[in-house]
Amino acid sequence: MESIKPCNTYRARAAGKKTLKLPDGQSTFKVYFVDIVERRDPERFEWKLCGRSQEGFVDLLRKSGIEGVGFVIAFPHITKVFRYGPAMETVMNVSAFKTDGLVPLSLDRGEGYVEFACLAEAVIAADEYRFWAAAGSVEEYLTQWSDFDDGPVVDHAKLRRYWESVAPDSGTCGS
Repeated sequence: MESIKPCNTYRARAAGKKTLKLPDGQSTFKVYFVDIVERRDPERFEWKLCGRSQEGFVDLLRKSGIEGVGFVIAFPHITKVFRYGPAMETVMNVSAFKTDGLVPLSLDRGEGYVEFACLAEAVIAADEYRFWAAAGSVEEYLTQWSDFDDGPVVDHAKLRRYWESVAPDSGTCGS
């Protein structure tokens, strides 16, 4: 495993919700706006400070060419589009974009792994998947929204401390 890099603190908060019906008349996405609060450079992580409107972002999404049924989780700096796969609708597919301009982003994180989700994305995705599984129709699915509101990560450095404390040369592991 590669060395553990320092990361920022994490506390996500819900910042709004909108339904996006696309011009094709079939594609519909629930859009969740999420902030990461209590960080340096809040204009990068909070919708009210980022200089873009949520409505403007929804218009950008409408023109982007996305299609299908699913949900979008939009932070001011990154957006993920989750849709139920056309090849296998019991599987959720995801694409990532830079929110500003919807420039595609790779979810590759090295060593053969891809990023799944931060806490807010994981909680919302779990709720959305349960809604999808339990719904008898797409229309029923689209009426249900995650109640995610606030998600703090208590300690954003525990993996690094753990990994360093049980390193084979520290005498605490592997002998």
